Amino acid sequence: MSGNESPFLDREPIATERALALLCEGELELVGRMPYSSNATFLVNLCHEGLRAQAIYKPLKGERPLWDFPDGLYRREVAAFLVADDLGWDVVPPTVARDDAPFETGALQLFVPHHHEEHYFTLHEASDRYDESFRQICALDLVINNTDRKSGHCLLGTDSRIWAIDHGLAFHHQFKLRTVIWDFAGEPLPEQLQDDLRAFLDRGIPEPVAALLDPLEQDAMLTRTKALALNRAFPHGDSNRHRWPWPLV
Repeated sequence: MSGNESPFLDREPIATERALALLCEGELELVGRMPYSSNATFLVNLCHEGLRAQAIYKPLKGERPLWDFPDGLYRREVAAFLVADDLGWDVVPPTVARDDAPFETGALQLFVPHHHEEHYFTLHEASDRYDESFRQICALDLVINNTDRKSGHCLLGTDSRIWAIDHGLAFHHQFKLRTVIWDFAGEPLPEQLQDDLRAFLDRGIPEPVAALLDPLEQDAMLTRTKALALNRAFPHGDSNRHRWPWPLV
């Protein structure tokens, strides 16, 4: 679907504060199920105080049980946005939890109109234009221990910004990083990212994030963040295939 086919998609960017109000309080209309998703994922229309947009809805009831993650992956989607927002890295679309959605409790993430043919590999290989955003995403994935950073989970929005999506498989207390973003391995961590990480550590885990994670997961996140800040460089991967997600895109 092109941006001109729907008033929900043909819209100006929405400021975070207003997007959160829309997600939390907007009237919901179920549109349909999204294809190619391992868990039940739906597109919904939202309307609030004259603002209309769409969101991706991931209900708890639609999650497949996993042996290494507890139920409630939707909480990790919300936590990823909250951590990125606290760090000041505006790369994760606004995301909230709602209990009054069509299939009850789940995560609602603002849908980002984007160029469907583009993803991390196509964008990074074409130029370094978006590398600042990709470095932020790479650092964020280390902080939240993302186990599923596929190339297709990096979107080029029609607002010309890079957005990172799909964070349900994150925050495990055991190190399980799996990502396609290894191009910055060994590079110095930009000073601004170092400052952001240190400020995050000084503030401590935000209460809304702590409410979504268990104590082991919180401690592990702080340990990873300290290690990244102290090392001041992006870590190297290894030949272990488990450091890469599958499929890659």
